[in-house]
Amino acid sequence: DTLVTHQTGPEGQEVNTVLVNEGITITNEMYFAILLDRTHNGPVIVASSEGGMDIEEVAATNPEKIITQPIDIMTGLKDEDAEKVARALGFSEVNIATAVKQMQNLYELFLATDATQVEINPFSEGHYEGGEPTVFCVDAKLNFDSNAEYRQQDIFAMRDVSMEDWRDVAAEKEGLNYIGLDGEIGCMVNGAGLAMATLDIIQLHGGTASNFLDVGGGATADMVAKAFNIITSDPNVKALLVNIFGGIMKCDVIAAGVVQAAHEVGLKIPLIVRLEGTNVDAGKKILAESGLDIIAADDLDDAAIKAVASIKVNA
Repeated sequence: DTLVTHQTGPEGQEVNTVLVNEGITITNEMYFAILLDRTHNGPVIVASSEGGMDIEEVAATNPEKIITQPIDIMTGLKDEDAEKVARALGFSEVNIATAVKQMQNLYELFLATDATQVEINPFSEGHYEGGEPTVFCVDAKLNFDSNAEYRQQDIFAMRDVSMEDWRDVAAEKEGLNYIGLDGEIGCMVNGAGLAMATLDIIQLHGGTASNFLDVGGGATADMVAKAFNIITSDPNVKALLVNIFGGIMKCDVIAAGVVQAAHEVGLKIPLIVRLEGTNVDAGKKILAESGLDIIAADDLDDAAIKAVASIKVNA
């Protein structure tokens, strides 16, 4: 079975495990999260009285229902700030103190685990059968800073890569900066800025990119070949655009990796290559002598136009 929400995207996530918990009677559902936020230069509470539903929908249809409360990293979540949030959410008077304590505990969890997000939805009032009213964290989503893996090894050992995009997982193992998208033109670029510009210009000319991939400045021919393999393993990819501006990353290294990978995978889709910069002549020579059917491009605009056109020709 597949679960589809705003957070999973339209393709959804396969459900492998179901958690069954002791039943409770919920009388009031709210949303509570602690996030790292650039606007506030630190952690911030994002909360809403509209819990138990997609917070993205609340933000889109009832933005006035969203509460934000910055947290001073030096003083932590103070009693008065937590109480202000609890009252704004609509907790009953009998549960205010419990809600404040829960929020402060969640903030301590946020710090102790190097989290970037602690989301409780719904954050609820309710009771067990025959019990007193109290506060429940009914469902939770937590994200953690990958840079802190060395000191959060127990947490990262629980990672389930089956819930992630297989392309992202494969790229991470190879040390590549990769984000899978849902388009048809595979992109291999050096430099994050150039990679973003490449995606934009493909879109401008009527195409869609299947990925963001920055091979970086220290890539070897073998790493380039592995990047090529990951991109072309995606069945949605109908053409491959290589856009390299050689500085630290030399054009001949990229060219050697492209040739190596193309022969390994037996490339059957159009390959568009734009090279410029360090060792560009050596790189072009490697490609010219490779025996591959390569569509050469003079600049980025030309490369994007040719990539989009190649898909239409082969449609």
